Formats: sequence, structure tokens, C-alpha cells
Amino acid sequence: MTSDAAETKGPNPGITPYLCCRSALRALDFYRVAFGAVERSRQMQPDGRLGHAEIVVGKSVIMLADEFPEIGFRSPRSLGGSPVYLHLQVERVDSVFERAIAGGAKQLRPVSDQPYGERSGQLEDPFGHVWILATPKAG
Repeated sequence: MTSDAAETKGPNPGITPYLCCRSALRALDFYRVAFGAVERSRQMQPDGRLGHAEIVVGKSVIMLADEFPEIGFRSPRSLGGSPVYLHLQVERVDSVFERAIAGGAKQLRPVSDQPYGERSGQLEDPFGHVWILATPKAG
């Protein structure tokens, strides 16, 4: 049995998160400093909003843009939160977590050893997106 959905093509195979951020230019800076994101592209709109950007965090691509409520594209801040959590595996969770907090993120759950083999913590970035930062524990 084959599925058209299982076939991935193009520069971003698989599923790519697309984040809506209030103040998306600030979000680009936050993700660069906190998570080591590398900006791949940026497209500004004539009205000054960020229409589309792509960043790379580790091996993953994340797309993001400013809010465009006129087409239903709203950030977690406008919606009162987000049900989607982003899980980011890093080499040194404690230092990445501290850097994100210093950059304006809010701690939701402190970094600690988990029974399922990770050292992880949970935070909300300044734009309302929830991240689980984790490092696998040495086995």
C-alpha cells in the first residue's frame, strides 16, 4: 500500500513547522541567539511585516512569518496560546535552556532528568510558542 502523503520532495522533505509570530523579526533574533538558528531566507512585505522566513535549527527547517489576521494567520498571542509543542533535541539542554530564559522565554517546567531517558525542560518563547528542550541521557 502506498500513500501520496508519504512521498516527500523538494528542499524541505517531511513536515516543516510554520510559526506565526507577533514581531517575527524579533523572533528571528531570539531563535538565532537562543537556539543557534541560521536564517536561510527572508521576504518582507511592503507594509513592513515579515511575509515569510526560513531558519535552520540543527537539521530542521522552521518557517515563520508575522501575523496576517486578514487571512486567518494568527499567533499564539492572538489566540490565547497554542496546543502545539515543539520538541528540540540539543547537546547541552541546561545551557540552551538558560540562554532562552535570558533572552525572554518563560520557564514552564524546569530542566530535570526524566524517567524516559531524557534530561528536559519546557519553556514558552516570547512569542507564545511552547518548546520542550531535551538532551538524551547517557545510556
